[in-house]
Amino acid sequence: QVKLVESGGGWVQPGESLRLSCAASGRTLSNYAMGWFRQAPGKEREFVARILWNDGITYSADCVKGRFTVSRDYAKNTMYLQMNNLKPSDTTVYYCAADQTHKSLYYTHPSHYNYWGQGTQVTVSS
Repeated sequence: QVKLVESGGGWVQPGESLRLSCAASGRTLSNYAMGWFRQAPGKEREFVARILWNDGITYSADCVKGRFTVSRDYAKNTMYLQMNNLKPSDTTVYYCAADQTHKSLYYTHPSHYNYWGQGTQVTVSS
């Protein structure tokens, strides 16, 4: 089992920044990759970014490229999402996930991930 706990969400004004954290515990050495998703009520879960755990190689969705950066602290088993220049359209619940099945970079569908956190709310408004 892997436990994932997101934190760092909150309310900010447009143009400001937030840094989300995802702390992983349990059988984390089996993680090939971790990812960030977001999902608004009644909407499909949307891919945000993915990072290969050992190599640190990243891939981000087009809508957040240049604004969001995914990273990880290997020793702390923690993944981060630095969100800059936030927009009202970024408002939603953000989830972290762990992939223990796929080793390659370009896996963006939620079904590719084995474990999920509970989510953290991000609200961007004036």
